Amino acid sequence: MSYRRRHRIPDLGVGVGFRIPHYARVLDERPPMDWFEVISENFMLAGGRPMENLARLQAAYRVVPHGVSLAIGSAEPLDEAYLARLRVLVDRLDPPWVSDHLCWGRAPGLHLHDLLPLPYTREVVAHVAGRVKHVQDVLGRPFALENVSSYMGYRASTMPEWEFVAEVAERADCGLLLDCNNVYVSARNHDFSPEIYIDAIPADRVVQMHLAGHTDKGKYVLDTHSDHVRDEVWELYRRAVRRCGAVATLLEWDDDIPSWDVLAEEAAKARVVRSELLAEAAE
Repeated sequence: MSYRRRHRIPDLGVGVGFRIPHYARVLDERPPMDWFEVISENFMLAGGRPMENLARLQAAYRVVPHGVSLAIGSAEPLDEAYLARLRVLVDRLDPPWVSDHLCWGRAPGLHLHDLLPLPYTREVVAHVAGRVKHVQDVLGRPFALENVSSYMGYRASTMPEWEFVAEVAERADCGLLLDCNNVYVSARNHDFSPEIYIDAIPADRVVQMHLAGHTDKGKYVLDTHSDHVRDEVWELYRRAVRRCGAVATLLEWDDDIPSWDVLAEEAAKARVVRSELLAEAAE
């Protein structure tokens, strides 16, 4: 049985991130949107205005938390106090899954506040898989790892990124958050085929997809989330939907944030693309 069926992972449709410039529009007017993603760390609090805003959001929409500081691949022990606070948030939101990034970012006494790529080795697969199992046990929910964009590699790596991501998911028995923009950015930066990457990911483990814009610097590409989704990423998304089927999609726009209407229009484009592909598959 596939991972999504085994855990009854729902298709939430197309959503966007809950960002401060849109708070008033979203909370006061409740415009149409399938669901919202929130950054976990912004709401791992006991109370205050952030939690009031979250309660208002949750009253109108389905909400899924997405973390940025778990640093699952770091060598130091997992932060149990962090996991305990995350569990409180998860219990409050009752989401169908929780996600964070397949990366490292911590060292003893140091938090780098970055999503750094890992060496692609079987030793690291084993290390990460064991930690993911613990996180899933603590949270009591399906947990998904997102592939990150990268700008460097390791001489120690013994496999391509897509094989590494697939092996971690299989060993940990976890879900995947497939970021199509990150696939494209890393493919450009490291000169590999993004199509091979999409085709190699275990489709049944993909519980969510990300779409975002990037900045093309010519010799390299930056994952900036600051613009419309590029045509090349739309094509990868189409390829991913054909493989994975009806999977929740999140449109990210975190820098140079546009008006709500522009963001909603971009999400609507994703909804149309997805609907057309799913209709074709059903014929």
